[in-house]
Amino acid sequence: MTPQTEAAPRAPLSRGRVLSAAVALADGIGIEALSMRRLAQELGVVPMALYKHVANKEQLLDGMVETVVGEIDPPAPGSHWQGAVRQRILSARAALLGHPWAAQVIRSRTGPTPAVLAYMDSVIGMFRGGGFSVDLTHHVMHALGSRVLGFTQELFDAAAPGPGPEGRPAVPPEAAAAYPHVTELAMAAAHDGDSVVGGGCDDQFEFEFALDLLLDGFERLREQGWTSSARRSRSGGGLIA
Repeated sequence: MTPQTEAAPRAPLSRGRVLSAAVALADGIGIEALSMRRLAQELGVVPMALYKHVANKEQLLDGMVETVVGEIDPPAPGSHWQGAVRQRILSARAALLGHPWAAQVIRSRTGPTPAVLAYMDSVIGMFRGGGFSVDLTHHVMHALGSRVLGFTQELFDAAAPGPGPEGRPAVPPEAAAAYPHVTELAMAAAHDGDSVVGGGCDDQFEFEFALDLLLDGFERLREQGWTSSARRSRSGGGLIA
């Protein structure tokens, strides 16, 4: 008689295993379809077993954000602040692009999770270590906004017109006549069908283009010894942080 092969013991359930499974499941089915019951099925446990590790769905989402932010590369030691900040932000972007639901969940949180706070603290520290005053760093972080985490909220998210001949956007003649400058740009843009910036835009290029403009501008302000109080004086007190 052939002896029965014993099944390999299942890895014990832990918070890390729950969060990793939740991230992988959201990657596969989308964040809207993710539920505690569906996650429990994926892990082969009853739903109540999950609540020993995450108290509720909101805590699960917080933990998923922590897991994704944990994928961001640490800052390169000894780098100039500009290169270090750029590398950190582009690494954050790569992490979020790997999990398309992550930006939506980050925006939905009522406050930053500890991992997000630690990441922000690290980026702020790079500016401070690069010679930026607290005042300038404050305004720099406002200017970066969500870009510091690798994503942006674009002006228009609606789907652009479908492509016409040679892959260029199809613009109705009446629209082209009414909005000639918009049409000119739409027809000239480099094409990227999966863009969230708008039909015809290369997301990664546009992101890096704007990021580099900001970082170069920040460096000029640092070199000039810029202060918000001097800026307010010149503008008659009209600048609001």
